[in-house]
Amino acid sequence: MKEELRLAPALQVSQWLNSRQAITLEQLRGKVVVLHAFQMLCPGCVSHGIPQALAVHRTFPQESVAVIGLHSVFEHHEAMTAVSLKAFIHEYKLSFPIAIDQAAAVGPVPLTMQAYGLRGTPSLVLIDKAGYVRLHHFGRVDDLQLGALIGQLLAEPASPAAVADIAQGQSQNGLICDAQGCPI
Repeated sequence: MKEELRLAPALQVSQWLNSRQAITLEQLRGKVVVLHAFQMLCPGCVSHGIPQALAVHRTFPQESVAVIGLHSVFEHHEAMTAVSLKAFIHEYKLSFPIAIDQAAAVGPVPLTMQAYGLRGTPSLVLIDKAGYVRLHHFGRVDDLQLGALIGQLLAEPASPAAVADIAQGQSQNGLICDAQGCPI
């Protein structure tokens, strides 16, 4: 069954770290965006999610690929303050921009996490140059598969015609795209 591609929802952020100004997904159009949702007390985030985000940030040119950390706290709210997160960022030498997901007025799940339908942390969302969600994954993502998919998305044109084809579920060669990407 073909999954419908959708434009990535706007980030709902209470504070940005490692960035002098707020960042919007619209500003990043033309780049592949790797959105890495994490919590600093999440073992899977510390053991593989954050190292993978750092590796992507260091491997791909920042003019082409933007890595955004999304600190999405849905548990242990009292311990996961902005002050604690700043210390965590310093200790783990995180150099990419990090957004603190806006807390919900009701319930423990923050707003961006809700908008993307994230099931927990670590989660990885890959957004193509046209702003469409191309991968939405909870848990560990294989490094080679992620690198190959980023490379594939970098090779796709971001022209208006390409955006229309992607929105209609077709790649540039007429094959059907799905949430995993567009086959070559």
